[in-house]
Amino acid sequence: MLEIKNVSKSYGTKTALSKVDLCLPRGEIVGLFGENGAGKTTLMKCILGFLRYQGEITLDGEPITRKNIARLSFATSEHSFFPGLTPRAHKEFYELHFPTFRQKRFNGLMDFFELPMNKALRHFSTGQKNQFEVILAMSQGADYILMDEPFAGNDVFNREDFYKVLLGILDPTETLLLSTHLLEEVEKFIGRAVLIRSGQLVGDVSMAELEESGKGLLGYVKETYRYKADRVSKALDDLTEQE
Repeated sequence: MLEIKNVSKSYGTKTALSKVDLCLPRGEIVGLFGENGAGKTTLMKCILGFLRYQGEITLDGEPITRKNIARLSFATSEHSFFPGLTPRAHKEFYELHFPTFRQKRFNGLMDFFELPMNKALRHFSTGQKNQFEVILAMSQGADYILMDEPFAGNDVFNREDFYKVLLGILDPTETLLLSTHLLEEVEKFIGRAVLIRSGQLVGDVSMAELEESGKGLLGYVKETYRYKADRVSKALDDLTEQE
């Protein structure tokens, strides 16, 4: 169980997270949704220990330290690999440092994305780099896989196929926390939706509950955020009047 208790984070006078409480059991696929700047990336970086914060984050009751950090992996469009190395060299590095490294999964995903094994990462396209970032996170052998906008630069067909592959290869005990703006694409893929706004947790619902209520994910998000459907027409009216 990954537990986040009363976690807050500020950058100077700006509050990025405010008293966030969240529990992530093993074996869930959770979507983390929110506007730009809502706090999604900050929350993930706090979980990983990249940022200092107030509050408590534990993994099976223990603080996250160098002793258990390998149970967490991270895929980000900021990229965390070595650009001068090849995928083959990364594979050898991960095999050396992570005893639970999933070699078969790594090879299979490399084949699926049709990525070259002996080409330096700096020569990959943006989409290929993001694909490789996901492959590393999926193959590390972690119990909790955190992904922050991992599909940037990938076309819709690649993304759709990858969702299907991901569902097929995840073990029942692996947990995936996925931050993305592609709500409608992941609606059938996730089992739970967590909403964050202005650094606060404003929604947490299972997809089964949404289905029973007859609501779709997008509708739930709009309702929770109190989205104003007429905001575009009002803005256009104001802009037209100004002319």
